[in-house]
Amino acid sequence: MPDSDTRRRLGLITSNTEEIIGREDLEAMLASGRRLSAYYGIATTGPMHIGYLIPLSKVFGLNDVGISVKILLADIHAVMDDQKSKFEELDAKAEYYRQCIERALPWKETPSLVRGSSFQLTTEYFRDLVNASSLTTVTRAVRAASEVTRMKDPKVSELLYPLMQALDEQYLDIDMQVGGLDQRHIMALSREIMEMLGYRKRVEIMTPLLLGLQGPGKKMSASIPESLIKLYEPEKSMVSKIKKAYCPFGVVESNPVLQISKFLVFGVGAKMDVKLTNGKDVSLGSYTELEALFVKKEIHPLDLKESVSKSLAGTLSEVREYFESNTDMLKRMGATYMP
Repeated sequence: MPDSDTRRRLGLITSNTEEIIGREDLEAMLASGRRLSAYYGIATTGPMHIGYLIPLSKVFGLNDVGISVKILLADIHAVMDDQKSKFEELDAKAEYYRQCIERALPWKETPSLVRGSSFQLTTEYFRDLVNASSLTTVTRAVRAASEVTRMKDPKVSELLYPLMQALDEQYLDIDMQVGGLDQRHIMALSREIMEMLGYRKRVEIMTPLLLGLQGPGKKMSASIPESLIKLYEPEKSMVSKIKKAYCPFGVVESNPVLQISKFLVFGVGAKMDVKLTNGKDVSLGSYTELEALFVKKEIHPLDLKESVSKSLAGTLSEVREYFESNTDMLKRMGATYMP
């Protein structure tokens, strides 16, 4: 039976997650008392949008419970995913992602940022990749990659992509990996590959995917510009998009505005000031309070949207201000929308 501190830390780690593979392993590691570590990998492809902040907010939370955190700037993966990035673009894009990550959340301890190219091109890593590829069927690799890489006309590199993501766990020397629910097949494969290669299996933590602003059936995606908010989005544009977002009165399910509130406002320790339908202004300290009032229709969708816009604009102010003064960085990494 886990002690009270282990249960407390476990509760904080598992909050705002969709699924965890290896929960028993996680409990055992927490009970051991040693300092644990985690990583979240981001392929450095196009401009970052707020959907990235859900797993980042989980990493932020892990940092708060004493888990050391590494963020992988997966630059080689960005090339392997149907060349969404070219080799000559990697330096500029890695710097762009670094600036976004460091400025997007109120980190108490800035996480360690590691570029994949710093270790994925070594002889040792390549040897393990050859071994992993010889032990993995094409069918298994396709299944793992299908929800993450482009896979329109599958390239060999896209099948190696999930194998490399598995190896990253070993070469980053971490205990757990964080990623969106779309990473599930890769994470399940990662545990298989670790075991086949004689390495220890890692814990896999999956977070929900942020819905597109249009509502049910579409996740937030760079391929649907009207569905997303970029991290450097001007405040006026952000407010306009949220105002048009799907948010039926009193409905929680598939509500992107409530999702943003849960993960990107309260999920990073912020509060929210909101006007009730009776005209009273209240300051809310938890998502549970907000949802209860919204379900009772004591908060109107327009008032909720206004409060969410204000809170999100505040959270992202440092990113926005930085890129307002550094538009050349956006141009170098191929951003199509300038502040």
